[in-house]
Amino acid sequence: MLPLPKKYFITAASAEGNTKLTAFDGALLKARVGNTNLLRVSSILPPGCEYCPDLIIPAGSLLPIAYGAITSTEPGQLISAAVGVGIKKDSFGVIMEFSGHCGKTEAEAAIKQMVEEAFSIRGLELDEVKIASTEHIVEKIGCAFAAVPLWY
Repeated sequence: MLPLPKKYFITAASAEGNTKLTAFDGALLKARVGNTNLLRVSSILPPGCEYCPDLIIPAGSLLPIAYGAITSTEPGQLISAAVGVGIKKDSFGVIMEFSGHCGKTEAEAAIKQMVEEAFSIRGLELDEVKIASTEHIVEKIGCAFAAVPLWY
């Protein structure tokens, strides 16, 4: 059985690259997770997980992470990514991810609505929402990335 993560942070960043993969890699580096091995997870924040905004993940780590990302090769296109964490004190939380061809204001509104709906369908009271977002106007090849890394 895998241990439950005990810490998390939220992050969002954008980058340009010469390829889609290097644009994605650049965004990961700016988001402080570029030197880790991402293990994509779905949408639940473990109970008692502590918010640690300055958390440093050791290079090479296998990192559980929920994320949204978008890459575009269309110069001038606006792209964005956002994540949100809905928190119920003394319970688990819910993570939502979004990426699309829009600005960060629209991305944040979508995240807020998704977090509220996720709590509603679970019959939970929402105590707090944390959101991170980024927007990017593509120059050549751009990537917008937002994530909730989970750590031990």
